[in-house]
Amino acid sequence: MIRFLDLYKINSKYNPELEIETAKVINSGWYINGEKCSNFEEAFSVYCGAKYCIGVANGLDALTLIFKAYIELGKLKKGDEVLVPANTYIASILAIVNNELKPVLIEPDMNSFNIDDTKGFYNKTSNKTRAIMPVHLYGQVTNMQVINQLAKKHNLLIVEDAAQAHGAYYENKRTGNLGDAAGFSFYPGKNLGALGDGGAITTNDPILAKTIRTLSNYGSEKKYHNTLIGTNSRLDEIQAAFLSVKLKDLDNDIIIRRRIAKRYSDEINNPLTQTPLWNNKIKSHVFHLYVIRCKKRDKLKEYLFQNGVETVIHYPIPPHKQKAFKEFNSLSLPITEKIHTQVLSLPIGAHLTEKEIETIINLVNKFK
Repeated sequence: MIRFLDLYKINSKYNPELEIETAKVINSGWYINGEKCSNFEEAFSVYCGAKYCIGVANGLDALTLIFKAYIELGKLKKGDEVLVPANTYIASILAIVNNELKPVLIEPDMNSFNIDDTKGFYNKTSNKTRAIMPVHLYGQVTNMQVINQLAKKHNLLIVEDAAQAHGAYYENKRTGNLGDAAGFSFYPGKNLGALGDGGAITTNDPILAKTIRTLSNYGSEKKYHNTLIGTNSRLDEIQAAFLSVKLKDLDNDIIIRRRIAKRYSDEINNPLTQTPLWNNKIKSHVFHLYVIRCKKRDKLKEYLFQNGVETVIHYPIPPHKQKAFKEFNSLSLPITEKIHTQVLSLPIGAHLTEKEIETIINLVNKFK
């Protein structure tokens, strides 16, 4: 079986360094908010081109804390509207509703999967709209020119959901430095993945950064002195140490992913499938996922599995059709709904051999 994701194989090459870093953390006797976390925060902020980075427990917390901090600072209030793609993972929506803000779902572009069309935004913008959350889905940066134009015209905050897009560029800037703040996930399957949960927030705003750091530490800047109603969301020392090791190899991993993606895009020619839209001459896509569309998606998935290739559907049910969001269940979002019935993610990453890549391409092309 060609695995969709082989975390053991991906991480095993780092074993010697990970073992050394684990021993250092254990022997330090300091396991939370220590040197390893500070070092990673500094390295990741430099990597993204942002001034500040705050490590947190996971990607959902990263996005949630950004909105929570803006409410604390008076830049948002409960009931304000946030424009967000309808085609996204549920965490994007949860971060909004968990702060008692109102998500306004925007239809994506069918080919890029992102919200790249000004028309969709302007039709949904109201006098209650206060923020916009571009989601760089599957690793491809949203058209930030469209986002910036809308934000400037309506004085909106831009909160990037960069959970899948570590290292992607828009023009000469990386994700994490394209808006007012950005949330990242270091879930093990991400391009920069920990060996457990983890997340981070980047921003150039010192007041926002300080507020987020305080909120994530029980609302406390000084031990036992709580100035805000906070939570507990911190990136632990061992995961921070692991991420520092893997960050040094992230750009090389992205190069490998783009090379595989180019082969898929160049060589998959089955008329029943459509490969993702991207310009391989620019660095706007880091291919956290390589997602094709197929009207016979479920049959293709089963066919590939029977022939030894594991694939995954990201995602089978759109957020507005989830039982958790009953208020959205009656919405008609035909583009989003069509995407969720057609998408299929092929294996991609450094764990694949050239023979396995060729096998995947040949099998997709033979599917009828």
